[in-house]
Amino acid sequence: MGSMRQVTDTPNVAGELVARSNRLGADPRNTNYAGGNTSAKGSATDPVTQQPVDLVWVKGSGGDLGTLTEKGLAVLRLDRLNSLVDVYPGVDREDEMVAAFDYCLHGKGGAAPSIDTAMHGLVDAPHVDHLHPDSGIALATAADGEKLTVECFGDRVVWVPWRRPGFQLGLDIAKVKRENPQAIGVILGGHGITAWGDTSAECEENSLDIIRTAERFLAEKGKAEPFGVVVPGFEPLPVDERRKRAAALAPVVRGLASTDNRQIGHFNDDAVVLEFLACERLAELAALGTSCPDHFLRTKVRPLVLDLPPTAPLEDTVIRLKELHLQYREDYAAYYDRHASPDSPPMRGADPAIVLVPGVGMFSFGKDKQTARVAGEFYVNAINVMRGAEAVSTYAPIDESEKFRIEYWALEEAKLQRMPKPKPLATRVAFVTGGGSGIGKAIAQRLAAEGACVVVADLDTAAAEAVAKEIGSADKAVAVGADVSSEAAVAEAFEQAVLAFGGVDLVVNNAGLSISKPLLETTEKDWDLQHDVMAKGSFLVSRSAAKVLIDQAIGGDIIYISSKNAVFAGPNNVAYGAAKADQAHQVRLLAAELGEHGIRVNGVNPDGVVRGSGIFAKGWGAKRAAVYGVPESELGAYYAQRTLLKREVLPEHVAAAVFVLTAGDLTHTTGLHVPVDAGVAAAFLR
Repeated sequence: MGSMRQVTDTPNVAGELVARSNRLGADPRNTNYAGGNTSAKGSATDPVTQQPVDLVWVKGSGGDLGTLTEKGLAVLRLDRLNSLVDVYPGVDREDEMVAAFDYCLHGKGGAAPSIDTAMHGLVDAPHVDHLHPDSGIALATAADGEKLTVECFGDRVVWVPWRRPGFQLGLDIAKVKRENPQAIGVILGGHGITAWGDTSAECEENSLDIIRTAERFLAEKGKAEPFGVVVPGFEPLPVDERRKRAAALAPVVRGLASTDNRQIGHFNDDAVVLEFLACERLAELAALGTSCPDHFLRTKVRPLVLDLPPTAPLEDTVIRLKELHLQYREDYAAYYDRHASPDSPPMRGADPAIVLVPGVGMFSFGKDKQTARVAGEFYVNAINVMRGAEAVSTYAPIDESEKFRIEYWALEEAKLQRMPKPKPLATRVAFVTGGGSGIGKAIAQRLAAEGACVVVADLDTAAAEAVAKEIGSADKAVAVGADVSSEAAVAEAFEQAVLAFGGVDLVVNNAGLSISKPLLETTEKDWDLQHDVMAKGSFLVSRSAAKVLIDQAIGGDIIYISSKNAVFAGPNNVAYGAAKADQAHQVRLLAAELGEHGIRVNGVNPDGVVRGSGIFAKGWGAKRAAVYGVPESELGAYYAQRTLLKREVLPEHVAAAVFVLTAGDLTHTTGLHVPVDAGVAAAFLR
């Protein structure tokens, strides 16, 4: 066996690339979330031949620069990538080249190569950045963008006319680089920027130079009020009034945006949004739509814009929104029909992703909270782009037909088809009272694990916040402090919920407490406290929930965590048992009343849940143990032994019942009480 040649690899190419990407992606002035890509070239040892091989490391498909790790990089052989130039069949068949990238991967290859891989591999520079800065896109979407690029940069940055991302765009930029040795980068018409450098530091410096130079140019050369003057009556409402108006409209808007597919919502009333919504050119500019492919893939071709002032009666506003929504759907279907070919993917849905309400703010929608939030962030990018382009020229986004080609691109459709199957409760928003501990905590955790966004409501705000934090980021769960016995507190909690996620779909009445006393020792205060929290509290929560669910018009679930004590007459708990019986009958009453709205109301009747229970930990356990003459530490085992199955009931068992009732298999079930008591014959429903 011959000796192996020693090869010196290029040191830490991937590490430097990730660090540069993270720095660039951390600043929203440089690029939007998941927008753009970066690359670096170097050499490594081929593990088979032990010979040096030239490689390119490039951000893979779907990644985000700000959070990129080495696992998110695709690694390709440059010799094979460059060989694709010789077999390139032309722009009409350039999509075929994406599949060819897989045959250029080195080793296990890392992440899937993106459509922009050719740009990075074919451009003759060790380091390349492709970014979507608002300032760069403003120049790229200006009607006279080519002239402005020369005025702004001289010959240091070259204009490249619009071309859909792909292999040909990579060839175009590579040619510009060869023919303009003095250039540090390009402005891509309708799209963004690309910069390069001999070192990672130089590439980053050149990217920032282009972005900051464009920012200064727009600021110094731009005219005041590019959106026109503020329209009287369309000014932003005062903040408290604005948030209340937004909370009142959010379920209506979310229901409209969920006509084809249920969506999660996000609300944004930042100053940049409110300023745009108040100006005279709002309708004109919004109708032009966004331009950068990353933007309109998430915001759709254009937003729905309400044409009423924020002081219009709420009823009139709702009626108008519904009219505009019907018109939007007709217009979107016409847009699809104008441009679809026989092999185009089916229309994915005709509802808006962005809804603009002057004086109030912007509602954005997506398949989950992150997607909805990012769609809103992209529209803010689009507002900034329109402002910049109009300040120095005229905003002129790419043609509608080009937008359609990208929105319904076969490659984009293939990417969507590769997405994992959604979890059972994806796109559902759950509101769980008493969610800070015990059964409520277990329910919140289970619903979140099954894909729901969760609002954790509890009298103990700190406990609710701790549970929400355990579940994940604010895209997954939020906490609200709520005294369910207070009408005002419940209303405020639901306002926070709909502003967080757009609406509510699944409400769990779980908040409760218990005071174990014989009849003659039960005080009026004992009685009132338990009925206020459980009977009255469930009524107040269900009433607020029903208002949201009816406004959404997409159905929903209300679940009551009642108790076997609702039907079983145990000793020394008259106030608790009566309050639970009240809750149990609310299930039947509301199921009968709300069924016409597609709202299902069901209950869960647990036996005593000792372990992990907030109620039992606060004295109820000791009192019930005394009633039955057993040590408190053995109360759970005592309860288990009196059941048919001889099993102790835990919080997660109750949570499982809530999941089963709401996950979609029991679509025709309402008014039901599900026992979760391991079999207490005396509590059998009759």
